[in-house]
Formats: sequence, structure tokens, C-alpha cells
Amino acid sequence: MDAAFTAEQDEIRRTLREILGKRCGPDEVKAAVRTAAGHDRELWQQLARQLGLPGIAIAEEYGGVGCSPADLVLACEETGRALLPSPLLATAALCVPLITALGTEAQRSALLPPLATGGLTAALAVSGPALATALALTGEDPSGQWSGGGRAGGVQARVVTADAAGSGGDRRLYGEAAQVLDGHSAGLLLVAAHTGGFARSRTQLFLVREDAPGLVRSRQAVLDETRPQARIELRDVPAELLGDEGADVLGALAATGRTAAAVLAAEAVGAAGQALARTVEYVRQREQFGRAIGSFQAVKHRLADLYVRVQAARSAAYYAAWDPDQGGLALAQALETLRVTAGEAIQLHGGIGFTWEHDAHLYFKRAAADELLFGPVHRLRAHAADRAGLFADPAAAPVGAPAASSAPPTPAPTPTPTSPRTSPPPPAQEKVAV
Repeated sequence: MDAAFTAEQDEIRRTLREILGKRCGPDEVKAAVRTAAGHDRELWQQLARQLGLPGIAIAEEYGGVGCSPADLVLACEETGRALLPSPLLATAALCVPLITALGTEAQRSALLPPLATGGLTAALAVSGPALATALALTGEDPSGQWSGGGRAGGVQARVVTADAAGSGGDRRLYGEAAQVLDGHSAGLLLVAAHTGGFARSRTQLFLVREDAPGLVRSRQAVLDETRPQARIELRDVPAELLGDEGADVLGALAATGRTAAAVLAAEAVGAAGQALARTVEYVRQREQFGRAIGSFQAVKHRLADLYVRVQAARSAAYYAAWDPDQGGLALAQALETLRVTAGEAIQLHGGIGFTWEHDAHLYFKRAAADELLFGPVHRLRAHAADRAGLFADPAAAPVGAPAASSAPPTPAPTPTPTSPRTSPPPPAQEKVAV
């Protein structure tokens, strides 16, 4: 394994940091999230033209840059530093891998080129607060209960016209999905819905255009405005099936979740690193008792602990970029690091850190919102431990099954009077005449 970055990767990071440093300061972030789109469209187009950021992990034959998902992870560390409000996560990390894995050749040729150039954005819509479950980050649900399970609720799909075998035909979707990242502004929706009724229910993905009749989208009030979310209502909406009938949708969602976890971990590490850098700069300037508060030993110890946390989380995120199977653990460590670092940043900023006008609360909101969407941390770690079989008991077996070891159990030795483990009998008491 070569952990060194290539010259191209270093150039992407340097250019992206330079652009975001000029166009994505705290004031620009606060202004962008209050627009109708929830992000700066002009900046999004600039990132698409100069760096090809939306298509960084799309193959060149579809108009993308042709880089690996690891390059997207490194780029997202820089967007996390600036808390960039953009449809990058929803489009490039969630929807593009699903279209690439499940879509037909006609669908990939029609959708991936505009997604790569930034002219089209996409959002993944799953019913209820089940995004982490759908992506198999906090648990696996082979039955697909998170999308409705064939019962009332969730999003249901029905076939309007079908052939004699019951396949093909037009699809219509009915239901609603909340907490859809960038769902209010995306031009394309990937909707997870149940089809086949209760007896043959299965989860499939459908393509819904923004101008589809019966589609109602409303932006929600959220804790972190840099992660805009929407409620999607589908009222007999015409939709197109992504891929074919036999596609492994749950497997594709799990694979997408592993890559997205590495991307989210890098974003959290970038945000934590920037929060720490801002705090270090502040304690160097803020004076109390005639000296900078950063010179006090207690403050130095707290900052040193935060530095170790951030570096460890960064190493985990880089490793997950190379091995996406470790994305869940990296995400857990990065989210915890961002939460602790943001909380310490508010504390070390003193009274000004608690005001809404200060920038410190932006990092704390990002930490809390990401953990609500993709966590919590303890469930991320528990699922990773279950997948690795960390707490599995190899000797455990059902009743009537043979023991785990093929050798017969050794009987315990029978104690003898001379055995040192056996206490000797008490001596007989003699009768003495008085």
C-alpha cells in the first residue's frame, strides 16, 4: 500500500482550497444557505468547470474526470473545511454510484454526462429517517422494512400497464419521504420504493424528474442549514425503473453506503481540523490576566488532546478511502472527533463562542446533524463489530448440535485423600477425664 498522494491529487486539493478560501468564507456560507437553492449556484458551476468536481468519480466515457472514489474523498475533506453548502454529497456520493451500478446503458448515457458537468443534480429519497439503514451503515435489513415493507407507509410502487407475465409497464409512486438531502432543488430524484405488494414485496429504485406531475417538494427547517433537506410527497407520480427487475438494489445501496461513509468521514475531519485551527488562532490572541490564554498549561493540554483526535480520525478517513469496507468505523471516529472538537471550540472561545453570530456554532451544528442522519456513533461501531464477528462466540451452538471442539472433554480428576486439593479430615477428639 502506497499512502503517498499523487501530484494530481495534491493539485486538486490545492486548487480547491484556494477557490473555497476566496468564495466560501463564513459570511458567504450564511448567505448561500438562505437562497432558494440552499447553495451558491455560481460557485457550484465554477467547481464543475474548473475541477470537474461533480464528475470526479465518473468514467471519462460519460464525460467525467475518471478518478477513483479516493480522489472524491480527498476533495471532500476540503469542502468540509469550508462547510461548503452544495449538492456534492447527494449527487456524487449517493446517486452517481447507484446509477452507475444499477442503470442500463441507455440510462447511464442519458444521466451521467449532465451530472458530471454540474448541469443536473440528483437526490436519494428514502422513506422516514432511514437513510443510515438504507445505506447499511447502522444495520442491515434484507427485507427492506425501512422503505415500507409492502405495508402502509413509506413509498409504494404499482404497475399501471404490464404484459401477461406481470413485468414491464409504467410505474406510479405513492407515498412520502422526509429528510431528503437537497431534495428541494435536485433535478432528478432516485426514490426507493416497495413493489410487488405484501406477498412479493421488494425494494427498487425509480427515477423521478423534478417536473413530474403529482410531485410535491417542500424544504424543511433543519438544525444544520449547510445540509438542506426536503420532504418529498408523491401522489401517483409517473416514474422510471432504474435498471432491470432483477437488480440487486440492496447490495448496491450497501456498496454506496461504504463509499459515502468514507466521504462523510473526510468531510468531518476537514471540519474538525478547521475548527481546531480557528480555536488555536483565537487562544493565541485572547488575553486574560495579562497573558494569552493559549499559554496556560490547561488550555495547551486540551488543544493537544484535540490535535491527537483529529490526526487519528484523518488517518482513519484516508485508510477508508483506500479500503471502503472500513468506512463505517472511520465515519464513527470522525463524527465523534468533530463533535468533541466543536464542543471544545465553543468552550475555549468563551462567551463569544455561545453567540449565534459567531462561526463556532456552525461546526457544532454540522456534527450534530451528521450524527442524526448517518449515526449515531455507537450504532456505527456496533454494526462494524457485527460484520467483523468481533463479539461472536465460536463455541456457541444450538441445542443438539455438536460442540465447537472435536476433541472430547477431559473429565475432571477425581480427588483422592492424598490430593493437595482435598482437605484432610479433622483429627478425632480424645476424651479426657477431669
